[in-house]
Amino acid sequence: MNAPELATILIVDDQEYNISLLERTLSRAQFQAVHSTPDPYRVERLMDEIGPDIVLLDMHMPGMDGLQVLEQIRSRTGEDDYLPVLVLTADTTAEMKQKALAAGANDFLTKPFDRTEVLLRIRNLLKTRQLHVQLRQYNNSLEARVMERTEELGEAKREILQLLGRTSEYRDDITGLHTQRVGRLSELIARRLGLPEQHAEMIGKAAPLHDIGKIGIPDEILMKPGRFEPHEFERMKAHTTIGHHILEGSRFAVLKMAGLIALAHHEKWNGTGYPEGKQGEEIPIEARIVALADFYDALTHERPYKKAWAPKDALAEVVSQRGNHFDPNIVDAFVELFREGDLQTSLSM
Repeated sequence: MNAPELATILIVDDQEYNISLLERTLSRAQFQAVHSTPDPYRVERLMDEIGPDIVLLDMHMPGMDGLQVLEQIRSRTGEDDYLPVLVLTADTTAEMKQKALAAGANDFLTKPFDRTEVLLRIRNLLKTRQLHVQLRQYNNSLEARVMERTEELGEAKREILQLLGRTSEYRDDITGLHTQRVGRLSELIARRLGLPEQHAEMIGKAAPLHDIGKIGIPDEILMKPGRFEPHEFERMKAHTTIGHHILEGSRFAVLKMAGLIALAHHEKWNGTGYPEGKQGEEIPIEARIVALADFYDALTHERPYKKAWAPKDALAEVVSQRGNHFDPNIVDAFVELFREGDLQTSLSM
């Protein structure tokens, strides 16, 4: 699969209209190997016959629902396999999304869906799959080629982490640059704090995944301009626990760190944050660093629902939150970086 358009796609949806719409969308985008079935009981046989690179799956189907199909799919994929499943559903409840994530879903789109966004999500997941396949191939021959391919392997891992970080940004920052800037700024702050080189570098790699739990938040909340209603804010806060749930249990140190960051990056130094109301040094230092980096970058870059702040105004706001929202030592380190004059150059992307 050298190009996304050569990928084998399997659509599972009991509604023929939905299948037809997806097939037309994919055909116009030059995808050549599109298979479909309205019968979820045929999925196992089709998995063997066509070997899909991605599955587009409806949740609510008669007889066997999408969660059961997900369990079948994941029972057939090994630990090192990455077969992305994009859930297309009209059910936007947090409970359904959390169940689907637990069963192995990789991303969500709400029906009725935007055709451009469908193609963006599919291509993003297929690129990640391709990188996973390459990574598995590298690992299979690693003993014989370890010295030759170490640098390439590291680049592949970094790109996979960047792509996973971009997953959460596709609805309000399709470039994914916010996650990259947060990673870069977090690493700069960690170095200024005097953390060991390897620790600071890992924070930079893990930080872009801080908002991966946003894939479980409905668009009408995530993209809402202005303030949230109380019940909407409660739903929004769930992205911290969803992100932690996605990443917890990984055997990779960088993903374990990313899970801690995802859970705690909205905690506040004075204990008024969420989801657990931790305070001070109870909050992991990695999450304290990312909290400031995320806050500053969000202020200084335009989004569909807000204008960008001038850097000096954003700095003043950060300083005003010293000892309240943010760890005082981290604020001081950030101010030093800012006053050196090259912070904006380092972050320009």
